[in-house]
Amino acid sequence: MKISMALGAGASLNPATLKREVQDLESAGVDLVWGGEIYGFDLVSTLTFVAAHTSRMQIMTGILPIYSRSPALIAQTAMTIDTLSDGRFILGLGTSGPQVIEGWHGVPFARPLGRTRDVIEICRKVWSGDKVEHDGQTVSLPLPDGQGTGLGKPLRLMCQPLRSDIPVAVASIGPKNVELTAEVANVWQPIHFLPEKFHDVWGESLRAGGAKRAPELGDLEIVAGGTVALGSGPRVESARKAVRDNVGFYVGGMGARDKNFYNDLFHRYGYEQEAKDIQDLFLSGKREEAFAAVPDDYVDRASLTGDEGRARERIAVYKEVGVTYLDIAIPPDTEDPLAVIEKIKVWAE
Repeated sequence: MKISMALGAGASLNPATLKREVQDLESAGVDLVWGGEIYGFDLVSTLTFVAAHTSRMQIMTGILPIYSRSPALIAQTAMTIDTLSDGRFILGLGTSGPQVIEGWHGVPFARPLGRTRDVIEICRKVWSGDKVEHDGQTVSLPLPDGQGTGLGKPLRLMCQPLRSDIPVAVASIGPKNVELTAEVANVWQPIHFLPEKFHDVWGESLRAGGAKRAPELGDLEIVAGGTVALGSGPRVESARKAVRDNVGFYVGGMGARDKNFYNDLFHRYGYEQEAKDIQDLFLSGKREEAFAAVPDDYVDRASLTGDEGRARERIAVYKEVGVTYLDIAIPPDTEDPLAVIEKIKVWAE
């Protein structure tokens, strides 16, 4: 397995700190860095900066929301970063959720599966250099008769991208979305991944999508992992609490009561009562109690915490189910984070 990590840039963005961070990660042997975009700093500009200060690591949007930009602009953005990074870019896409898309972007969260397929197909048409015509479920290019001025015409890219086959990743956890990912994407990026539940929760969707997959796409790569905190004591317990708080926030409050994809995933994992309790507590304002309701069993399996032997056993489980990039997070209070990364990299090989 290769090693991937998320960028630390969040509420603040310091260029000197970010430059040092990504160069340290590259020197420690990290193979892929990625960042997310919700309603903070623009991810595209950030990753362009990262590309300029690294030379080996792959760079991925994880994720770029499919509703926040037009499909053609997403294609242009991807090929620009890919060209500037000398072919190190992976276009990671995802739907985000209705609260963000409708509340921040003012765009209806409509037909997410159709939108995902249209975006990917249009991107690949743009990169091909052919005239772009598309009659999709959610996007038509040019606009059909009766929409707009009627002056739109098929256009082709007016420059030469470095690659016409830029890898596409999709962040997905729902059954139908995972099926689509297995059909059309190069890379799958699930969240809150439990490798023991891989076949039970996603096996049917992956098989159904894989049966329709084009041979030229090759095998579906997977980015998944967890927080790393080796040893024992307060530092490890703090890392475990952070895992608990993070998943509790998603399961409890990342979405409305009847429209929370992460709560649905917890149900499919078998934590039905816990999912209900976490959401009830969170939505009633009892956040800390909601986080405390996340079961130890989940934290044990969703993180690489504890003694080194246990961490190596967990890595073997990820490898066994076919994870390609072991995605790790290192708590900021770790004494020598680069040494930990180097150790994990050896264990994952």
